[in-house]
Amino acid sequence: MGEMKVTLCGIEMDNPIIPASGTFGYGYEFAELYDINILGTFSFKGTTKDPRFGNPTPRIAECYAGMINAVGLQNPGVEKVIAEELPKMRKCFHKKVMANVSGFSVEDYAYTCEKLDTCEAVGWLEVNVSCPNVHGGGMSFGTSPEAAAEVVKAVKKVTAKPVIVKLSPNVTDIVAIAKACEAAGADGISLINTMLGMRIDLRTKKPVIANKMGGFSGPAIFPVAVRMVYQVANAVKIPVVGMGGVSSAEDVIEMMLAGATAVEVGAANLIDPLACKTIIEDLPRVMAQYKINSLSEIIGGCK
Repeated sequence: MGEMKVTLCGIEMDNPIIPASGTFGYGYEFAELYDINILGTFSFKGTTKDPRFGNPTPRIAECYAGMINAVGLQNPGVEKVIAEELPKMRKCFHKKVMANVSGFSVEDYAYTCEKLDTCEAVGWLEVNVSCPNVHGGGMSFGTSPEAAAEVVKAVKKVTAKPVIVKLSPNVTDIVAIAKACEAAGADGISLINTMLGMRIDLRTKKPVIANKMGGFSGPAIFPVAVRMVYQVANAVKIPVVGMGGVSSAEDVIEMMLAGATAVEVGAANLIDPLACKTIIEDLPRVMAQYKINSLSEIIGGCK
């Protein structure tokens, strides 16, 4: 069987598969279905300084090849995540986990990252500057190279853990933002977060979701994600985590050829809770089919 191990920001992973933040909770619900320790790691639910109820309902709209969500970063706040959720998670997941962090100010990001820096279970900090469905936060930092860099600099001052910056596709020049994050000290880049989408109910003539617009994810955005991962991976020297519509082992290989060191799986988990397990189990077959001996050797293999 081919070698599936990869190293992300100095931390070795058994394979490159990472359930994306917001689609896997804190892992323990999925642990009732299968041994989640087969995962490379997972990115747990987006965490903010203070508790958030999130956006009003309805929050989900179906699309032809994906979905729109506007959950709005509902979470119990970093203090409760550390005190309650992480100890519960550690009972079923024994590897380093990725902590996804959002904020509404530079100070928010720094505060939350400093708190999570003390957690032994946390291996990486995935700093989300790309949330498209929260008013006044997240994506307002991710659409400007200067603002994204400011967040990175503030976070790097308070943590020794690798900082991976999660970027939005809803920008004109994603490479400029990635390079600004790298220059500010980011250890990695993850992309893409959801695109901005909307559905209208023909009967009521009103938006399907209460927030009007939300994050569009699923297979329809995969080609956009591959293109952006390729562009960024060829512009920076730090590792890239690719995501966006990934739903099969073949998609993982394609994303790695584009330049991804590891690959996050998002909406597919909401369709099939066994999606990541299936992908991991199918990777050896696809590797053999395309004569791939080691996944780490194909990173950025598309020239």
